[in-house]
Amino acid sequence: MTASFDWTPGARELADLELLLSGAFQPLTGFLSSADAHAVDAHGTLADGTRWPAPVVFTLPDDHPAAPGDRITLRDPEGAALAVLTVVDRRDGFVAGPVEALDAPEHGPFARLRLTPAEVRKELAGRETLAVTMRGALDDLEEIRATAEELGATILLLPLAFGEEGPAVVRAALKARERLPEDTLLAVVPLAPREDPSIDLELREHVAEAYGATEHLAGPAPVRLPGPPHRRGLVVFFTGLSGSGKSTVARGLRDALLERGGRTVTYLDGDVVRHLLSAGLTFSKADRDLNIRRIGFVAAEAARHGGLAICAPIAPYAATREEVRAMVEAVGADFLLVHVATPLEECERRDRKGLYAKARAGLIPEFTGVSDPYEEPDDADLVVDTTSISVERAVQQVLDPLIQGGWVR
Repeated sequence: MTASFDWTPGARELADLELLLSGAFQPLTGFLSSADAHAVDAHGTLADGTRWPAPVVFTLPDDHPAAPGDRITLRDPEGAALAVLTVVDRRDGFVAGPVEALDAPEHGPFARLRLTPAEVRKELAGRETLAVTMRGALDDLEEIRATAEELGATILLLPLAFGEEGPAVVRAALKARERLPEDTLLAVVPLAPREDPSIDLELREHVAEAYGATEHLAGPAPVRLPGPPHRRGLVVFFTGLSGSGKSTVARGLRDALLERGGRTVTYLDGDVVRHLLSAGLTFSKADRDLNIRRIGFVAAEAARHGGLAICAPIAPYAATREEVRAMVEAVGADFLLVHVATPLEECERRDRKGLYAKARAGLIPEFTGVSDPYEEPDDADLVVDTTSISVERAVQQVLDPLIQGGWVR
């Protein structure tokens, strides 16, 4: 008996899905199996020997019930159905199978330039083509022009637009096209970068060939110089047991920063968020994770343009805290994890809200520290124990690193 599910992949998987559906990842027609992914990592080929440089994989949580034969509707973050994945294999964390398009993806900036390989090949009509893949501005247009003249080739600019830097890469390509021959073509490709430069280059060559390139030139990697810390976005993310003092210290940090001035401060307390942003959520693991993701999303948006966000949820699960760190760093902001490591015994002794007593009596199920686990962070940037220090001293223990790190002046 087959089953059907809905799922929203991550940004990288959605980008790979678009390239699978457009034919830019030919000969691939779906996400790779464990055997193919391991063969690519080991030998640079699929399991059948076909040359392919980088794993193109799709994953689901271990507790997701999808099994071979099931169909998964893949949706974008707004809920639009993009494709159906028919599961043919699931092992080692990878969910493999062909994908079938349902609807064209919604594009943001420069949607008119998101051309498929078939559309570009039709425009090229078999001409010799020099494809230039770009992740940043091009340094030497004269070299590109001279190479194209020597080859008798049409120039095809392929800005690789993925993530926050995508629009800037496309703008650089449009600016370059103005200074290149009139018949220069341009198509935006949402290719996510791979960590290994040689693998990334080989994958770019595959994509360029799919778009009709007879020769490929890789533009230089962009040089990114981060701005000074006091101009960068920052999320200070407190985690700790109920009663640990994290909200008190977080509010104290907010007040201290507002008194100093110089930074826009957004404060997201766990209880306040629960009443507003996450009203209606339960305290199940799934809903707790969703609550933390919502906090992380708002904090990342506040930090995107240089703001400083302070968050103070319990955030008991390491994987979800890591998701928030990734959200923040993806928008170019910094992330500081503060573990308020006040021991459970002290938190329970305080029990200002009477929650521990109710949990011990069985009146509150799935209570962190009593009937549900708290995964202590091993990646905390700062650890504070409020057992025997004043609030002012605890706040100073957090504020000092912000000043020393240059985030606060």
